[in-house]
Amino acid sequence: MTTLANTTQNPLVRALHRSGLLAEDLDYHVVRAAMVIMFLFFGYQKWFPYEFERLVPFISNGPLIWWLYPAFGHAGASYFLGASEWTFGSLLLAGFWDKRLGVLGALGSTGTFIATVTIIPFMPDGWDVAAGGFPAMTGNVPFLMKDVVLLAVSLYLLRQDVVRLIRQ
Repeated sequence: MTTLANTTQNPLVRALHRSGLLAEDLDYHVVRAAMVIMFLFFGYQKWFPYEFERLVPFISNGPLIWWLYPAFGHAGASYFLGASEWTFGSLLLAGFWDKRLGVLGALGSTGTFIATVTIIPFMPDGWDVAAGGFPAMTGNVPFLMKDVVLLAVSLYLLRQDVVRLIRQ
């Protein structure tokens, strides 16, 4: 009881509480906003020629996305990914107000990062032989490792939105 009394009397804790940083849903909203921003920026890149070639090693070695090149070509595959990322980002944004749309966005986001994480084992020269190979990442693998965290975030948002939808 003394710890609780000391905590509520602590000026820093009181200031954080008044600021809203200790709000119950703050983490959920910050994570959702971060994903919206991330999809906006990554989706934007996909509309420019510099990104068409940058995607080659990822799409070519992706066991779930290799088909994009035969289906759409280099530019079309990039446009497809950009449109998908903007769609999922828009659905995640709409999830602030409508949990059904948030669920769709989180499902799309989860699928996106499942597809990118599965590239990791197939990326050529992804493990530095001079450092003993796995787990010494090199080349494009370190870039893809962020997607492990983004997959976890997507699953978190999916769970949160489904639970909130059920409670409505």
